[in-house]
Amino acid sequence: MKLDFLSDEKIKENFEKKTEIYKKLLDKFNNIHNLTKLKDIDKNIQDSIDIIKFIPYIKNALNIADIGSGAGFPAIFLAMILKNTHFYLFEPNIKKAAFLHCTKIECDLKNLTILKKKVQDEHNIKADFITSRALTDIKTLTKICENISIENSIFILWKGSEVFEELKDFKNYKIFENKTRKYCVLKSQN
Repeated sequence: MKLDFLSDEKIKENFEKKTEIYKKLLDKFNNIHNLTKLKDIDKNIQDSIDIIKFIPYIKNALNIADIGSGAGFPAIFLAMILKNTHFYLFEPNIKKAAFLHCTKIECDLKNLTILKKKVQDEHNIKADFITSRALTDIKTLTKICENISIENSIFILWKGSEVFEELKDFKNYKIFENKTRKYCVLKSQN
């Protein structure tokens, strides 16, 4: 893992230990429940945290909502680094939510709340950042997140080449490219 953008050696060491625990848990759960088809887990972990290099102000986030958390990309790994940020992981799939709960416990991630429901059913949480990786198109995602976003919420979306087509009706966004990944940063439309 390339963690050169982190200056704190203790955070780096802690991250490496927790990612090893995560990978063992994922392997165990994946053999039974087929949570993800991802082959290169290290590459996907790196992809989850590289956003910090492009958007360092994410370190100031108070509440991050991750929509369709699945196997935990990107929120689990961001939570390992951003210990002062509280993460709300929305995952309605029972098996995936169980895996996320187990990961939270085994990796001692006290800054996580796992919500086994759809984001559109949540009315009490407000997030200053909203993340999602490959869940749905941008227009649909921003719509289903209206009840948790505030005026200054920032969406950080892990996208591929289709991002430009999805953004044709949006303003106030930036795209950061990292190899084949495109990180879309979009201000709330509220």
